[in-house]
Formats: sequence, C-alpha cells, structure tokens
Amino acid sequence: MDPAYFRDKVVIVTGASSGIGLASAKLFGSYGAQVVMAARSIEKMLALVPQVSSDPDKVLCVKTDVSVEEDCRNLIDRTVEKFGGIDILVNNAGVSMRAMLKDLDLKVIRTLMEVNFWGTVYCTKFALPWLLKSKGSVVGIVSIAGFSALPARTGYSASKYAIRGFLDTVRIEHLKDGLNVLVYAPGYTSSMVRRNALTADGSAQGETPLDESRLMSAEKVALKLARALYRRRSQVTLTFLGKLTIFAHRFLPRFTDRMTYRYIAREADSPFK
Repeated sequence: MDPAYFRDKVVIVTGASSGIGLASAKLFGSYGAQVVMAARSIEKMLALVPQVSSDPDKVLCVKTDVSVEEDCRNLIDRTVEKFGGIDILVNNAGVSMRAMLKDLDLKVIRTLMEVNFWGTVYCTKFALPWLLKSKGSVVGIVSIAGFSALPARTGYSASKYAIRGFLDTVRIEHLKDGLNVLVYAPGYTSSMVRRNALTADGSAQGETPLDESRLMSAEKVALKLARALYRRRSQVTLTFLGKLTIFAHRFLPRFTDRMTYRYIAREADSPFK
C-alpha cells in the first residue's frame, strides 16, 4: 500500500472520538488526508485534533448524532463547504447490546437500528452525490455479527445484517459508476463498544465481559481498513475466527449455532448458560 494514495483525500469518519473511528482518523491524518471527525462529543474531538494531524486546518470536527437525519445532512454539508467534496466515507459509529430478547425493552433494538443502520443510511445517502463525483469509497463497519448471528445481541446482529444488505445493494446499483463499496468485518476489537453496550433496560453495561488485551487493536483494524480502501475491496473479514465462523455459518449452519451458543455462554456474566 502506498500511503500517498490518501494524501489530500477528504475522509469522513463517524464515531471518530474513540476506538476504530479514532484510530482510523489518526491513520488517515498521518497519511496526509483531510479528515472529518464526526461524533456526539465535540469537546472530545477538538481535544484530539493534534493527534490526528499536525495541520489543524486539515481536520474538521462536526458534532453529529448519526441517528438524527439532519445531523447527518449537516455533516456532509459542512464537509463539502470546507473541503469541496468527499472521497471516502467510513460509517463506523455504532452501539452494541447484551441481553436476551425475552428480557429486553424494545427501545434498545430501536436505538441500535437508529444508530447502526439508519446512521449508515443517512450518511451514505447525503454523501452519495459527492462520492459518485469523486468515484470514491463508502465503508460500512459490520462485524462478524453481520454474517453470523450472536445470541443476546438481537438488535446488534439485526442492524449489522441490515447494513450489509443495504451496502451490497448500493454496490450493485452503482456497479458502472466507479463507486467502491466496502463491507468491513473486523471481528473482536479492543475498544469501548462492550463497556458502552446496552443492557436489557437500555442502560450501559459499564464492564466488558472479555479480556480486551487479547483482542485485535483498533490501530491494526484501521491499518487493514486503509489497505482495503487502497485496493478498493468490496468485502473484508478479519481474524481467523471470523473467517471460520462465516464459512461454517454458510455450510454448517446448525453446527455453527451450537458452537456460537457455547462460545458466548462462556462470557463473564453471560445472560444465558
């Protein structure tokens, strides 16, 4: 990969205040890209600007709640106003959950669909004219849960499956327009997503059930994302476990269901055993 590929490209990253989003913003910034950081906390993003680029004029921070349509429209408008176009949109903002459906307040699933799925739809819809003009790339971060369902994560898996279906369709619609559409499935990554995951009543979990130190780093995920964008890939799955799970789900679905059940049941304080 040639990092110069990203120099002066306009890259929007949602969920850019932490985890994969922040790591991606930093990486693109180090490559000389013009980075647009989108997240709900404007103060946090502004404090992170020096870590993204040594030239603050190449970074734009836009307070954005991706579940709000007008926020997403404003994000695109502000980006084009400052930088004149869009080359890459990384739909990274997302929230997870951990609870059995039988115990779940339905507002939790609604929240996950609004943030994960509708956030991707809104940002992609408003950025699309500019991405078509630049023959750029749109990315959806879907996770392995967007290919093979995870128990106690009904809303999360449903939203990630929906993102994959949405983006696969967009890819086909613009097959002859030069648009690159990447469905990106990182697998388990060390981040705040599990600590912020919603429980049955919609409150944040607060603790992670996994040993985060053993998971892939957000920085490594960002680097592999950049490589996939450079190669204009349409689908990328990370980790051996992730690839094995998707393969098994396709050819041995009932076996995969049992193995997934056992694997998730081993988590600390699992909602089921």
